[in-house]
Amino acid sequence: MVGPRRRFVWELDWNLLRTFMVIVQEKGLTAAGDKLSLKQPTISNALRRLEIHMDCRLIERNASHFSVTPAGQRLFSECVALFDIVSGLPQQMEELPGDLTGHIDIALASHVVCPFFDEVLASFHRAFPQVTLAMMVAPSRDVATAVANRDAGFGLCLMEERHQKLEYEVLYREAFGYFCGPRHPLFGRPDIPLSALRDEPYVSFKTDQMTGALWPVALLRQQEEFAGVVLGTSSHLEEVKRLIIAGFGFGPLPIHVVEDDVRAGRLWRLPPYQNAPVIDVHLVYDPTARRGRAESILLAELRQAIGSQPLAERTYPGPASGSV
Repeated sequence: MVGPRRRFVWELDWNLLRTFMVIVQEKGLTAAGDKLSLKQPTISNALRRLEIHMDCRLIERNASHFSVTPAGQRLFSECVALFDIVSGLPQQMEELPGDLTGHIDIALASHVVCPFFDEVLASFHRAFPQVTLAMMVAPSRDVATAVANRDAGFGLCLMEERHQKLEYEVLYREAFGYFCGPRHPLFGRPDIPLSALRDEPYVSFKTDQMTGALWPVALLRQQEEFAGVVLGTSSHLEEVKRLIIAGFGFGPLPIHVVEDDVRAGRLWRLPPYQNAPVIDVHLVYDPTARRGRAESILLAELRQAIGSQPLAERTYPGPASGSV
C-alpha cells in the first residue's frame, strides 16, 4: 500500500513547481508566461492545478492585485532550494578530480572593469581549462536578484540595498569623475571651476540618486547645487558614455574605465580633479547555496584573493595615476 506522502510525490507534476517559482520571481502570470514562452491561460491553469494539489491558496490575484500568500512563500522557498539541487546535478556527477569540468554562471554589472578579478579568472582557467563560464550583464539590482534566485552562482555589482540571504564582500573600489564629449562647450578647457557645471545639462546612471548605489555622486551634485536638466539615463555604462560623447550633457563615469577614451579625445575630464566620489563594487553570493565543484573552487579562490590583497591595491585608479 502506497503511503500518502509517497502518493503525493508520484502524483505531482513537477513542472508545476517550476512554473510557480517563475510566477513568484516575475511577480505576475503574464510576465511568467513571457519568461517560459507559454500563454497566460496555460500559466493560470498550472497555478490552479498546483493549488488543488497543495490544497491551499498560493497566490492572491485579480485584475489589479498580485500577492503571494504565506503558504505560497513557504512553497517558493522550497522550490528555490529544489531548483538549486537539480541545477547542481551535472557538477555533482563529475568523476575525475584532475580533469575538472562544469559550468559557472556569473552575473555582473556593466561597469565592472577590474584587473584584480581578471587575474583570478585567468589563474582559474589555467588550472581548469575545461570549465565553461557564462557572463550575464545586468543592472546591479538584477544581479543581486539573479544570485538570490540561483540564476547565477555569484555576482559582481554595486550594493543598492542589502539582501537578507546574501553575503557581500568589497571586490574593488572605483573613483567616479565627471566627463563631457567633444561636442560639449567645456570640452578641452583646462582648470574649469566646479561651479561651471551647475546649470549644464546632465546624463547619468539610474542609480545616481540619494537612495541609489551611486549616492556619493548624487551627494556631490546636491552639495554643489547642480540644477541642469537631466537629458538621459541608463543602467549601462556604455550607454551613459554614448550619451556623453554625443553631447547630451556631462556625466559621471568610472575614471579608470574611460582612460583610453580620454587619451583618444572622445572624453574630457571635468572637475572635481581631487577627492572624487568613490563607489564600492561587491562580490555577492548566497552562502547557503549548493554548488558544483567548479563554482565552489572559483568562488573560494576569489574570496581568498580578496582577503589577501589590501583594498588600497584594489582601488582604481591607483595612486600612480594621480587621477583621483
